[in-house]
Amino acid sequence: MIFGLFRKRNHNQIIVVRQYELLTSTARQPVFYTDYDVPDTVMGRFELLSVVMILFFRRTRSSATSGQELAQEIVDAFFEDIDYSIRELGIGDNSVPKRMKKLAGMFYGRLESYAAAMDVDDRIALAAALRRNIYPKADEGAASMVPLADWMMTAEAHLAAVTEAELATGSAALPLPSGRGQE
Repeated sequence: MIFGLFRKRNHNQIIVVRQYELLTSTARQPVFYTDYDVPDTVMGRFELLSVVMILFFRRTRSSATSGQELAQEIVDAFFEDIDYSIRELGIGDNSVPKRMKKLAGMFYGRLESYAAAMDVDDRIALAAALRRNIYPKADEGAASMVPLADWMMTAEAHLAAVTEAELATGSAALPLPSGRGQE
């Protein structure tokens, strides 16, 4: 009986899986890689998945306790997925924890920098933060991240209208990006 207290709660598992699939399917939209200048690489996909997770995380911060718990489970699923992907890429077991710690730090750093720009509705600062993260070694000629920043602002406004019932059932969807990097 007491051992049940230490088991991971799985009562939200179906909801978590449904919501995680909705979020990751958004991040996998080809238009992000063709028209929004996100590189179709392992790190480019990490960056876009991070963007989607951050948008969801920001929406659930104003939710009831159950919404915040769901958000934490979604972020946990995100990191479990990353851990699995790193191992699939052939990274040795000894290196995985170090890489996971680095990626977690990157994620939470992005959360802070994107939130700072989004909280004051500064698309230019958001685009600059996206560019620094998506193209860390690029010079001034790197792609503009303004279309992606615009989509993020639109997506955040869309998520603000998502009901608590949609969150509770794992049905919160992000708007799909339009082609040619224009909303």
